[in-house]
Amino acid sequence: MNADRSAWPRLDYAAWRDTGATLHRWTQIVGKVRLTLTPWLNHGWQVPLYVTARGLGTSAIHFGNGEAFEIDFDFVDHRLVVRSSHAAERGFALAPMAVAEFYRRVFAELAAIGVDVAIHGAPNEIDDARPFAEDTVHASYDAAAVGAFFRALAQADRVLRRFRTGFLGKASPVHFFWGSFDLAATRFSGRAAPPHPGGIPHLPDDVTREAYSHEVSSAGFWPGNDALPEATFYSYAYPQPAGYPSAAVEPSGTRWAAALGEWLLPYAEVQRARDPEAALLAFLASTHRAAATLGGWDPALECAIGEPRVPRDVPGG
Repeated sequence: MNADRSAWPRLDYAAWRDTGATLHRWTQIVGKVRLTLTPWLNHGWQVPLYVTARGLGTSAIHFGNGEAFEIDFDFVDHRLVVRSSHAAERGFALAPMAVAEFYRRVFAELAAIGVDVAIHGAPNEIDDARPFAEDTVHASYDAAAVGAFFRALAQADRVLRRFRTGFLGKASPVHFFWGSFDLAATRFSGRAAPPHPGGIPHLPDDVTREAYSHEVSSAGFWPGNDALPEATFYSYAYPQPAGYPSAAVEPSGTRWAAALGEWLLPYAEVQRARDPEAALLAFLASTHRAAATLGGWDPALECAIGEPRVPRDVPGG
């Protein structure tokens, strides 16, 4: 097993199912704090968390008169960390605890640094939307499983960031949406899209329609759920161009999921590949190429993947 392949941990959905469900709700609580205090940005880009060197974090959230704070999930030392511009670092250990207890402790930490914020107190995009303050059902935290999830997430983030450099048009950051619990990167053709039909559980349709107001080719990493119980890389286009489900894509383990309207590549296929990064880049590039070619995107938006310290050539420059 080469060094690159060994850096991609094995993931077992069944083994971390309960922990994943708990962590999903924990990230929603933290993400909703950022959502409440941050001005709306196109396509909901003010909402996500970001992969950090040690887990997931909000980045700086501004409040009051020039003050700021941030909340990080440290999946190395397994702590929730609250840092601010005006107070000592605070936090608590990540360990088995009910969502209701996590919710209470997060807001106690924020109150201790003078942050007064109220969030919508129930999950989004989850069928079981019991209020956080009442959720004593989800209470699992397997530190080893979370550590493996984070290492896989970090690898996905690294490759998606590299893939993002190969496009000159509007492109999202690589960011973690706590509603759907997935890491995503999205490219835009620059053209308006037809109104999205909405219908996502516990998510207002106007939010969905704003997110998909323009044509996209989007890809990302998702750790799975009971309906699809395996970690998976995905790619889709909105609106879906004619011929997209039958396009030629790579690598060989990729399949079209008609019910989802997405191309799927199991994480296990990437993890077992001789060169995992090359396999994932092939998936990302070929599914985007199908969306862009069949959708009639401007070819001038495409470019080579970026290299460190090498500026882009500028025509006539």
